Amino acid sequence: MAGTVGAPGDRTFFLQARGGGRVISVALEKVQVALLAEKLDELLLEAHRRFGVELTEVIGPADNEPLETPLDEEFRVGTLGLAFDVDTATVVIEAIAVGDEEPEAELPSTDEETEDDEEADVDRDRLRVRLTPQETRAFIDRAKRVLASGRPACPLCGQPLDPKGHLCPRHNGYHR
Repeated sequence: MAGTVGAPGDRTFFLQARGGGRVISVALEKVQVALLAEKLDELLLEAHRRFGVELTEVIGPADNEPLETPLDEEFRVGTLGLAFDVDTATVVIEAIAVGDEEPEAELPSTDEETEDDEEADVDRDRLRVRLTPQETRAFIDRAKRVLASGRPACPLCGQPLDPKGHLCPRHNGYHR
């Protein structure tokens, strides 16, 4: 699930995953949540087109539950990856910590890997989640509601409106 902590304009965005009797929380930026929801929607449409995956709508009341507490941030997300696993008909979301990069596709110059290389793979902060298409649709719907619950956008420039006023670039900086 996607969720936030804090007041609009000063929110921290989180993804939470449950499984194996524990809850993992990772922090990310608002734009990452927006892009994740958008790309998941595109991925479901493509899976439907190519593999005939059923795109059922979310049944039941909307998920408006708060994030589970205590909210302990495991890491801050730098990279998000998406895939569709045809064999299991699930969507795979992978979140990789800031600063951790995917290993190069090149083979090592020697046949032996160093111990440091193996430790780097083990120490990498990564979260991989598998969702059914219906769970993915529920995630998308919740993420869109979370994003829309922030400050309203200026109708002229699209930037968030502050309660104290807004310096709109379309008005050359004059308050409106």
